[in-house]
Amino acid sequence: MTMRLREAPSSASFHLHGHGDRVKISTIGSRAWLVEAPGAFDLPAQRRIWSLAASLSDRPDVDSLIPGVTNLLVVFVQTPTDYDATLRMLSELWDKAEAVDPNGKLIEIPVIYGGEHATDLQAICQHTGLTAAEVVRRHANGHYTVFALGSAPGFGYLHGLDPSLATPRKKVPSLHMLKGTVTIGGAQAGVSALTGPNGWNALGFAELNVFDPHAENPALMAPGDSVRFIPARIEL
Repeated sequence: MTMRLREAPSSASFHLHGHGDRVKISTIGSRAWLVEAPGAFDLPAQRRIWSLAASLSDRPDVDSLIPGVTNLLVVFVQTPTDYDATLRMLSELWDKAEAVDPNGKLIEIPVIYGGEHATDLQAICQHTGLTAAEVVRRHANGHYTVFALGSAPGFGYLHGLDPSLATPRKKVPSLHMLKGTVTIGGAQAGVSALTGPNGWNALGFAELNVFDPHAENPALMAPGDSVRFIPARIEL
């Protein structure tokens, strides 16, 4: 079969089979390719993304790898000259990717639930139909995994939120949410990394920096880490 050489379009999508599911591969510009795991927002999909990243990490033609929430951005050193071969290579590596479990650390975060910084706790209660005490109980009982860092330096997207607590992000963001605010955004949990506008729902506060540019390891969290929220005080 003769391979076609062509310039990659600025944006294109392809659905390819692997393990009985369908992976989406899109080009973003000429050097960046986005691989999106099929299926739900879940830990097995994220573990396969980490496996795919590991399989690409030693390739000399790869400039950088940016894991996201059930996706991986692959940036090549140069624009691939063989578009079809690159597409096939990524799809084949996805087919071979097996769920891996990184040896991450456990991060325990003491939280003040409720109080002056829990500005959206009542909205969470209204959306879920749960009492404030039950929202706090279910949130604190969760076992969370850091899927990816992004949005702001050091901000971790946390999987493991009790599905009953899932609350849509706000249509109008809070303009001055403090860093350290414990939040819910859709099906994910998080801790705000910076003070400023934020569309996630605040239900508590933690006295910690998730990002310190002067530290040896600036980000507190890393993909694969586990997070537990420990009730330090409850003000309902």
